Amino acid sequence: MKLIPTLVFAGLLAAPLIAQTAPAIDDVPAPDSIVIEGTDVDLKQFRWKNRPLVVFADSPNDPQFIRQMELLTNELPRLIERDVVILTDTDPEGDSALRQQLRPRGFMLALIVKDGTIYLRKPVPWDVREITRTIDKLPMREREIEERRGLPD
Repeated sequence: MKLIPTLVFAGLLAAPLIAQTAPAIDDVPAPDSIVIEGTDVDLKQFRWKNRPLVVFADSPNDPQFIRQMELLTNELPRLIERDVVILTDTDPEGDSALRQQLRPRGFMLALIVKDGTIYLRKPVPWDVREITRTIDKLPMREREIEERRGLPD
């Protein structure tokens, strides 16, 4: 019987320590916040902050679009870790700024790096493993990893 009060007391003492080490809720973006309808988006707003991953299709019912979005949404934490935002555009008649700049034909996946350069275009869905490997090979991403580890340049 003395074990229960001891465990409760130990839990009360540990609670402030756990609270100090847990990340603040505001520090971690909500997964839904990285998936953005791209029809009214200007890529300049992401420059030097995010890596836009743009997914185009001629319809939200395009099987390739559906598959790509499933692949991406199943692995959102890995994309969030790499500062990726997912921009979607399934309205070819809308003639959005993204469509004018990237000129997709049907389904297309495009990765834009933080400096605004179009780094990759794919006509088929790619899984998150391939996308993150590509991002992790970028010189800027390698520097980000080193900085997060606290390693000198």
